Amino acid sequence: MLVITAPTGQIGKQVLSLLLDRQDPIRVIVRDPIRLDPGVRDRVEIVQGSHDDPAILSRALKGADGLFWLVPPGVGGSSTEERYLGFTRPAADAIRRHGVPHVVGVSSAGHGWTTRAGVLSAAFAMDAEIERTGTAYRALCMPFYMENLLAQLGAIRERGTFSLAYAPDRPLATVATRDIAATAATLLAHRSWAGQERVPVFGPDRISPNAMAAVMSEVLSRTVVFRQLSIADVESALTQRGASKGVVQDMIEAIVAVSDGIYDAEQARAVPGPTDFRTWCREILRPAAQSD
Repeated sequence: MLVITAPTGQIGKQVLSLLLDRQDPIRVIVRDPIRLDPGVRDRVEIVQGSHDDPAILSRALKGADGLFWLVPPGVGGSSTEERYLGFTRPAADAIRRHGVPHVVGVSSAGHGWTTRAGVLSAAFAMDAEIERTGTAYRALCMPFYMENLLAQLGAIRERGTFSLAYAPDRPLATVATRDIAATAATLLAHRSWAGQERVPVFGPDRISPNAMAAVMSEVLSRTVVFRQLSIADVESALTQRGASKGVVQDMIEAIVAVSDGIYDAEQARAVPGPTDFRTWCREILRPAAQSD
């Protein structure tokens, strides 16, 4: 039995799809089962609820051979570490009690960074919590998700712009979520591994925001321009979304850490995934931009 958390999210949904045709039965933890594709609902066992609920986790992890673990994004709470550990501590308890032998978690690149890195540090705290259970664990370590840009489809289509809080000409490590999902699904399907390791998952290229704009312009056949956000812009946007001061600070710390090279060491030892930025723009961004 494989247990999938966040099965309607951008990574979990793809992991679920890749595992459906394998021999293992699948159980999902989902708040709203109606969000599962109709063809999926009849092929999985559903535990309805949130995966920060100890009772839900206990039901879901009973008899589990493997767990795909992902803390959903959000700006709630006094800090991102509080949010990550609020989900992970009850999961760690359930992993211990039910003896779950294999766990694959969605973490961040940058382990070993010596200063606070906000959101990224929260992911590292999550890893440590799971590692203390003694289960065989693979922490998937990623840089900037290309899919983050889909949140700006409106600006790309209507104004020909996108914005990030990074320097225009500094190369940024990126990854496509489908490559993350493929790595997770392979690990869960073939559970001969043991021990605890961090698995860097990176795309094959490093690309600056200005270079991203140039590629988008070519693929979309229209001019796309990058606009750099200031830290004040980020703080204002997060505050408007209801983020606490602690969460805002965590986001800013992460931006600074990425700009200072937190991903570099793990990228150096990564086996590059198949999806480069141009391929992602052609196969993911362009269809999304052309849809109604």
